[in-house]
Parts: sequence; structure tokens; C-alpha cells
Amino acid sequence: MELGADGQALPAPCGILADFTGSPCMADNLYTRTHRCLLATQVDQKLALTRALRADWQRGHLSIEQDGSPPETIATPGRPDRPSLVSPLRMPRRSVRNPAGRAALIHAIAHIEFNAINLALDAAYRFRGMPLAYYTDWLQVAEEEAFHFSLLRTHLISLGHDYGDFEAHDGLWQMALQTAHDPLVRMALVPRVLEARGLDASPALVRKFESVGDQRAVEILGIILRDEIGHVRIGNRWYGYLCEQRGVDPIKTFQDLLQEYGGSRLRPPLHIEARRAAGFSEDELVMLEGLAAQSVVPRS
Repeated sequence: MELGADGQALPAPCGILADFTGSPCMADNLYTRTHRCLLATQVDQKLALTRALRADWQRGHLSIEQDGSPPETIATPGRPDRPSLVSPLRMPRRSVRNPAGRAALIHAIAHIEFNAINLALDAAYRFRGMPLAYYTDWLQVAEEEAFHFSLLRTHLISLGHDYGDFEAHDGLWQMALQTAHDPLVRMALVPRVLEARGLDASPALVRKFESVGDQRAVEILGIILRDEIGHVRIGNRWYGYLCEQRGVDPIKTFQDLLQEYGGSRLRPPLHIEARRAAGFSEDELVMLEGLAAQSVVPRS
């Protein structure tokens, strides 16, 4: 058994995945392999390919040589036929007080995690010429998002449902498309905004599941919060790196990007402790708390 840097057993090399793809996968190029993961449509296929991708990277089996062609713009990453996607405005509100509502909320979180796999893979596939540690970080994120999805899906199945049984929306990937032109913009707006909002939402979600005695959901959310703090920290690390490389002020640049892309509409309360652990500076936290306060609509 071969162990990775974290002491955990590595998956078998990618050749075993021929059953998913119809032919052995190419094991020599990071971008080719990441592209294959992005386009995988079957849930189990995407999970297996993602785990094997990170394992082969950890083994040093993948190069980052480029053939000169730009990365493909992926309008729609690979995903199963279900769930059906609808506008976020059409997503029904459900109460966790009934079994169907609880399952629907678990499904919604699982869908976020499934999309997060694609977002992490795209961060590794799209942005070329970054330090090796950048790709190590984002392949770690992709595998951890796959793990989160698997935990949630298993719990969903225990509730009598499966992934795809409820409608979902596609808002996360739309932000990937909007930020595909620049890694600095991607790092600013996906991990530091979208994923950081997940940190903010965690305490309220935990309280909801505690209120109905769903201890397994609470445990899973604890795992996700722990890992997502690390994911946001990775985004902060590479955002800071890119700002330093370009000689731009990180806070002023972040403010400008929030304004340009509509990310300044923050819903309080912010999970300040988690954001601080994820690497936000005190000046950033003050700025973000001010934006969140401005978004509160006073009662008449």
C-alpha cells in the first residue's frame, strides 16, 4: 500500500479507471487529466477520476508541460442528467421539520459540493504557469470536495433519497465563467467570496439540523467547515501571491472586484472566527463587516 504526504493510502494508479472511461486514462499531463475529470458526467466516475488525479500528482506522475494551445472554455462541466437545473429564484423553501425538507437541504449542500469539485478542478486546469504548489493545493481541494459530496450523498441515501432527486441551480459555475480570464479575479471571488459565504452559513445550518436531532448531518457539517476553512485559506494565499506579483494593493483590488462583480452584497452575520482562521486580515474583516451592515434592510 502506497501512502501520500498526509499518511493516507493513495488510490491505485489511473489505469484501473478504464471501466469508467472505456480506455486507460492518460497519466502524463496534469492539464489533460484535469480536463478529463471536468468533463466526466457520471457521479462515481468524476469522484474516482478526481481521487486518482490527485494520487498521481502526489506520486509525481504528471507533468505540467503545455502544448501551446489555450485552455478550453467549458461552458458546462460534466454532470449527470439529474438534478434538473432551475433559476435560484425558483428554488422552493423547505422546512427541515419534515423529512422531505431535511433531505432537500442535504441535497442542496451536496449540489454545492459537487459544483465545488468542478471549480477546484477548473482552477488547476485553466490557469497555467503557476508554481507547483498552486496545483498541489487545488487538487487537494478537489479531492476534499469529492469527499464532502460522498459524505452528504451517503447521508441523503439513508434518508430515502439520492443526488438528483431535487431541483438545483447553477450559480456557482456562472461565477467560474465570469472569472475564467484571470486567476487573480478567480481567487478573489470564488474562494474568498463564494466559499467564504459557506463559512458564514455554517452555524445556522448546524442549528437547523440540531433542532431536528440529525446528529449525522451536524458531524458532516463539522468536517466540511474544517476543510472549507483550509480551502478559503488556499484562496487567500494565492490571491495574496498574485497581488504581490502584480504590485497591486490587495484590499483596494478586492473592494474594486466586489463592486464590479456584485460580490459586495454580503448577508450578516459573518463567521468572523472562521474567516480569521482562513487568513482574512483584520483590515479585510472590518471592511467586510461594513459591507454586511450596509446590506441589512432596516425595518419600517
